[in-house]
Amino acid sequence: MTDYAKIEQTLTRLRALHVKNMRDDAFATHLNRLLKRSPSGGLLPEAKRFTNTHETRGIMVIDAPGGGKSTMVQRGLKRHPAFNDASADNHPFIGATVPSPATLKSMAGHLLELTGFPSTSSHREVWSKWQMLKYRFSVLSTAALWIDEAHDLFCADKNLILRAIKSLMQGDNAVIVILSGTEQLADFVRSDPQVQRRFSTLVLPPVDANADREDILAIIEAHCEIAGLVAPVEVDLADRLVHAARHRFGRCIEYNILAIEQALYEGVDHLDMHHVAAAWSVQEGDQIDRNVFLANDWWQIDTDRKANAVMTEGRKRRRRVR
Repeated sequence: MTDYAKIEQTLTRLRALHVKNMRDDAFATHLNRLLKRSPSGGLLPEAKRFTNTHETRGIMVIDAPGGGKSTMVQRGLKRHPAFNDASADNHPFIGATVPSPATLKSMAGHLLELTGFPSTSSHREVWSKWQMLKYRFSVLSTAALWIDEAHDLFCADKNLILRAIKSLMQGDNAVIVILSGTEQLADFVRSDPQVQRRFSTLVLPPVDANADREDILAIIEAHCEIAGLVAPVEVDLADRLVHAARHRFGRCIEYNILAIEQALYEGVDHLDMHHVAAAWSVQEGDQIDRNVFLANDWWQIDTDRKANAVMTEGRKRRRRVR
């Protein structure tokens, strides 16, 4: 009989894993230069000050959707040696995803709640909320603020958002601001030179099938070992996986876990290309001849083409043949 509880436990474990790579080291380098050091050289949970006005600085982490940037930043902050003294009264960093609706006021309210401050009146002025937030940072000894999916925040009130972010890096209670998002985020920040100069930029490179093949195969094997499966033997699996994932690291991981899920529910003892093909079908809903893991000319498949557009073209061709 299929042990569904055990399968779910295995999948939960796989999803919780983080595969350390060079991107983690790059983020740590960006963050370390923004933190103060003790006389002995150790990193402190305090934001370093720059310029005569004692401003702090920030980091922009840019990657395509599904690239794994959120997981990387979250892990980098949680496991950073300077931030390991968190408690109910001490929050070395605070992380938040942009709420809906994505406005400056809703963002300020959401962040205040994360600091443990009671919900404030909706009639309270937005800048009053923002000043209260800076005060809460000082009370909680917060050194860094991370806003994930920050590009959504700039879709409304762009100029006010830029002013608010700049204000967080000024004054006695200034903090390091970390923004993660898509290339659209970089465009928004670059539109204000005063804000842009306050941020270093970490652009996460796409996965390359040739350069990263060994690492990808190692990840697949490690996942299979945890799941109790024999790893696949197909020589071009890594290349197909990278293409299917749009060269995004996070998506490579997701597709592999989906394929393992297929294999576990089938009750087999191995993972092969057909399980990954089934995972692609479930996720993408594409036709068989457009399945990257089944097609002979898989490298010619445009994975970002809309499935309905492909189906429309197919119907047109059939009508012409008739």
